[in-house]
Parts: sequence; C-alpha cells; structure tokens
Amino acid sequence: MSQTTDERIHWTTSDIERLPESSNRYEIIDGELFATRAPHWKHQKTCGNVGSIGITMQMFAMDVSHRSRRLKALKYDADNVIPDVVWISKTRLAVALDEAGHLPELAIEVLSPGLANEQRDREAKLKLYGSRGVQECWILNWQLQQVELYRRQQAMLKLVATLLNDDLLTSPLLPNFTCPISRFFL
Repeated sequence: MSQTTDERIHWTTSDIERLPESSNRYEIIDGELFATRAPHWKHQKTCGNVGSIGITMQMFAMDVSHRSRRLKALKYDADNVIPDVVWISKTRLAVALDEAGHLPELAIEVLSPGLANEQRDREAKLKLYGSRGVQECWILNWQLQQVELYRRQQAMLKLVATLLNDDLLTSPLLPNFTCPISRFFL
C-alpha cells in the first residue's frame, strides 16, 4: 500500500541563507523555491542600461548573484525575491532599508529566456510586488525590445501599456522623466 500526500515543502528566508554558495539565483515566492542560473549577458547589459538612464533619484542595480546584497526590504519569511533594478524616492529611502519590510516604489524586471522564468516574473513576482505596495513595475524583454508597464490600480499592478522600441517611457513617479525605449536595449 502506498501513501501520497499533497504537502509541499514551505521554504523560508532562513532556508535560503543555509544553502551553499553557488552561481544559482535563489528566490522564494509564497514559500516556493525558485532557482535559476546566472542571467544571459544581454540580460545583464539591459540591467546596466536601465541603471544608467539618468534618473537623479535613488536607483539600484541589484547584484543577483550575491545574497548578501539584497535589500532587507525584499525579505519576508515566505517571500524573498530580487528585482533586477529598483527605484526608491529619497523620502522613502529613509525607511526602505529598515526591518519593517517596505519595498521600493518601482521594481524593474528584465526577462530571462524560458517560459518558466517569464511566467514567474509576469505572474508570481508581479502579484507579490502588488501585494507589498510597489507602485509601478516595468518588465523589459530584451529579445523583443519592448517594455510592459504596470501601474498600481485598486491595490494591484495592472498592465497599462506595452511600449516598443520607438516609444517614450514616462512615469508619474518620476516627474519630468522621459526615456526612449530603445535606450534600454543599446
């Protein structure tokens, strides 16, 4: 007689911290562990381009291969994710690095190839960011050279535009900011 169970392992932040160092990127969403390899060089180049677009406020390119570089703000017991780039206003920066668990206003994800990676970024991470108060999320697809723009509406992040290479990106979070989409994919 065999016995089956529907119980799954529920990963926590402390579980990730006990994993051996590797070139894998580990994240937890709702207690589920996601492990991915180091990103493609075009992914990293796109992150660098985003970090250099000239926003004069606080923007951070996250080092996705070193767990110690994560903002404390992104850690919850059952959720531990690493956006590729985040933006935090100077006002919110003062409290964003505390133990209260505040997230940045803007999270930027650069898609990695593969259906599972895209699904995680577009569904699970987007839902998590929305539930934690992120005001805006940009999902950049370097393969298609497009940006999906999500903004907070009724306590959720909803798709408001898909911008192509010739379009200009603006944001209510960033007054007087305009950036051609093509700048991200040089």
